[in-house]
Amino acid sequence: MNLEQKINYQLNKYPRIKKVIKRGYQLTMYAITPKIKSEGNIKCVSPNDGMEYFFGYYDKSPWDASGRYMLCMRAEDTWTEPDPKTPIEILLLDTLNKGFYRKLASPLTWNVQQGCMAQWLGPDFKNRIIFNDLRNGNYCSVIMNVITGSEKILPLPVYTVSNDGKTALSLDFSRLHSLRLGYGYSALSESTKDVALPDTTCIWKMDIESGEVKELFKYTDFARFQPRPEMQVVGSVHKVNHIMLSPNGKRFMVLYRWFVGSRKYTRLITCNVDGTDMYVLNDDDMTSHCYWKDDEHIIAFENKKDGGAGYYLMKDKTQVYQHLWPQLSNDGHPSYCPTNNNMVVTDSYPNRARVADVKLLKDTDPEGKEMKVIAKVFAPFKYDNDTRCDLHPRWKRDGSAVCFDSVFEGHRGLYIVNL
Repeated sequence: MNLEQKINYQLNKYPRIKKVIKRGYQLTMYAITPKIKSEGNIKCVSPNDGMEYFFGYYDKSPWDASGRYMLCMRAEDTWTEPDPKTPIEILLLDTLNKGFYRKLASPLTWNVQQGCMAQWLGPDFKNRIIFNDLRNGNYCSVIMNVITGSEKILPLPVYTVSNDGKTALSLDFSRLHSLRLGYGYSALSESTKDVALPDTTCIWKMDIESGEVKELFKYTDFARFQPRPEMQVVGSVHKVNHIMLSPNGKRFMVLYRWFVGSRKYTRLITCNVDGTDMYVLNDDDMTSHCYWKDDEHIIAFENKKDGGAGYYLMKDKTQVYQHLWPQLSNDGHPSYCPTNNNMVVTDSYPNRARVADVKLLKDTDPEGKEMKVIAKVFAPFKYDNDTRCDLHPRWKRDGSAVCFDSVFEGHRGLYIVNL
C-alpha cells in the first residue's frame, strides 16, 4: 500500500473531511501534471448530440450475439443526482449504420453506475432484453422482444441473470440507495430505513420463465454466519451488494458489508443458488470488484492481510489464491474475455492528472510483464464522487473489442477499442 492509499484509508473514517482534502489534492496535482484528453484507438459509438450516453456495469456485455447491435442508455443529466427519479431511455444502436438508433423503453429505475440493468437475455442473447422498471407502484423487471416490442413483466427487479436466461437474483434497491448512492433506486422509500440490522429478506431468487419468487437470505442470516465481533457491535449497519451468478448458474457470489461508525467491512461470500453451502471466500475486511473466471475461480480486487492491495485469483470453497500483477495496487473493474479464459480487461480510477486507463492482462503472466494499456481518457471534475463516470470495460462476445463509458469529450459517451 503506497502513501496515498494509506492516507486515503485513514481518511475513510472522516468522509466529509476526506471529500474536501481529496478535491484540494486533485486540483493541486492536476495543475502541476501534464494534460491529456485521450490516447488509444478509441471510437465513439454513441450519438454526439449533447445528451449523456452510457451502458452501465462491467459484468454485462452491451453487444448482442451477432455483434452488430448494442444497448445504450440516454439521459439529459448524469452529474447532478446519482439515483435520479426522471426516466432514462434504452436505445438500440446499429454499429453498421453510424448514428442510427432506435428507442426501446423509458424505465424509471436507474442510477449512474449500473443504469437500469438493461442486458441481452440468454441463452441466445439475440432478440430479447431484460431491464428494471417501476410499474404499478412496484419495482419490477421487464422482458422485451426488441423486434416485436412485446413485454413480459416479472415481479422483482434483477441484479444478476443466469446465462441460460432462466434464473435471476434480486436485492433491496431502496436500501442500496440509502447506503450506497449510485447503485440503488430512489423512486420508492426504504422499508428498512433506520434499522441497522433488519430481520428481513435481502436476496431473492426468481424463476424468469414462471415469475416464481423464493426468499433466499435475510440480513440477519449473514450477520449470524460465522460471526465476527465487529458484526455484533450495537448499531452496526448491514447490507449486501454486487451479486453475480457463476457461468453455469449453480452458485453466486455476494459482497456482505457492515459499517461500524464510518469503518466499512466487507466479506466475499459464495453460495449455491438454492441458498445452501455458504462459504466465506475472503474475510480480510476489504473486497471490491469481482468476476467469475469459470465455475470454480473468482478474480477480485482485495486488500489481503498477508499480501496487500491487489488482484487475487481465488478458488471457490478453498483458501487457495494467487496474487496477480503486483504492480497494480489500485482498484479496478476486471472481467475475463469470453473466448480466452486467461485474458482480463480492467480499468483504473482517475489518477492525480485526472486520467484513467483501460488495460489488458493475462493471468498466465502473473508478473504483468505483458500488460498492455489500450486506452487513456481524461475525467473532468464535473463528474466526480457519487456521479463519477467509471469506465467499466466490457467484452464483445467474440473477444474482438472492448467497450467502456467515458466523459473525456465533456459528456458521457459509449466508446469501443477494437483489438
